Amino acid sequence: MKLRIIATLWCVLACSAFAQGSENASQVSLLQLIKTGGWAMWPLGGFSIFMITLIIQNFMNLCSKVLLHEEQMPSLLDMMMQRKVKTALIYCRKNPSLFTNTFGAGLERCLDSEDIDFLKVKESVEEASIEQTSKLMKPIDYLSIIGASAPMLGLLGTVSGMIKAFNTMGTTGMGKPELLAANIGEALITTATGLVIAIPAMFFFFFFKKGFQKTLATLGRNVGFLFDALQTGQRPISFVDLKTLEAMEGE
Repeated sequence: MKLRIIATLWCVLACSAFAQGSENASQVSLLQLIKTGGWAMWPLGGFSIFMITLIIQNFMNLCSKVLLHEEQMPSLLDMMMQRKVKTALIYCRKNPSLFTNTFGAGLERCLDSEDIDFLKVKESVEEASIEQTSKLMKPIDYLSIIGASAPMLGLLGTVSGMIKAFNTMGTTGMGKPELLAANIGEALITTATGLVIAIPAMFFFFFFKKGFQKTLATLGRNVGFLFDALQTGQRPISFVDLKTLEAMEGE
C-alpha cells in the first residue's frame, strides 16, 4: 500500500513538473522537438512507448491478489489437514496462478509414495518458484534495460550533434549561426530525452521489484503453512481465530 502511494505521488510530481516546463518553454510542437533532436529521437520514442506498456503490464500482472489468491487458502488448508493430496492437486491445476502452480509442484512429489519426503517436496517447490518468478521478472528486468540504455542512446545523439556542430564551424565558420544552433539543439535534446525516459524507468523497476519480493515472501509463507498442515494434520496457528486461541489457553 505504501509503495502504491509513493508511486502515485511520484507520478503527480512528474506531471506537475512537466506541466510547469511546458508553460515556461516556447511554443514548440512534439514533431519539431523530434526533428531538432535528430535520428536518436526515434529509438528514444520507441523506448518511451515500450516503457509505458511495461509499467501498465506490471501493474496488472504483479498485483498480489492476482498472484497469491489468498482466498483459496482456507479450502486448501482443509484439504491438507484431511490429507486430500489428489483433490488439492486437481484444484491447483484448475486454478492456475503463481501460488497454485508453486504449491502444485510440491503436491506432485507427495503422490510418489505414502511416506512423504518433505525435503524433496521443498526442493520441488523451490524449483517451481524459480521457474514461475523468472517469467514474471522479465517485464521488470526490461525496465532496467531501458533505464540503462536510454541515457546511453541520448549521449550518442549528443555526440552526433556535437560532431555536426564542429563540422559546421569548420566549413562555414560562425557565418551561419542557425546551422550551429540546430546541431547544438540536437545534442542537448537527445540527452534530456534519454534522462526523462531513464528516470521513471528505473523508479518503476525498483518499485515493482520490491513489491514482487514482498509477494514472494508471502507466497513462501503460505506454501509453508499448507505443508505444515499436511504434515501435522492441524491448522497453523496463524489461521486459528481468536476465540479458538482463547479456548486453547483456557484448557
